Amino acid sequence: MMEHVGGPESPKQIAKRHARYAKPGSRQFKIVDQETGEGVGWVGYWELDWRGEEVYEMGWAVLAAFQGRGIASAATIEVVARARDEGGRRFLHAFPSVDNAPSNAVCRKAGFTRLGRHWVEYPKGNPMQCNDWCIDLEADQAWVSEPGQVSLSK
Repeated sequence: MMEHVGGPESPKQIAKRHARYAKPGSRQFKIVDQETGEGVGWVGYWELDWRGEEVYEMGWAVLAAFQGRGIASAATIEVVARARDEGGRRFLHAFPSVDNAPSNAVCRKAGFTRLGRHWVEYPKGNPMQCNDWCIDLEADQAWVSEPGQVSLSK
């Protein structure tokens, strides 16, 4: 699952990230398949200074066995709505690798606009070419996830 973002993480790195995500107010959510009740991934957003502007950035991951079902798109649409409701920043960006076709498709399905390609370093020391996708959180949006597909929890 980490193929497009620097490769596998050590158990220590995973535990550290999980502890950060589990904190109240982290804006990180567990994706739960409503059919099975299983946790199938995560989606979230965080603050970022991007090119001198304070924005939100978001990311997601869905377990391989659950990919291709629209789960990431539905969860992303839900979290975009939460970021819009929270306010505080006008723009929300996502930066999937140019080689990550499924994550770029999630951005399109969730209503992001592709602004172009950029080189970023993620994780530190790993240059990656990504697409910069953006949503204006202050613009009117008509995107609604399919009811009953996913739920989000801490």
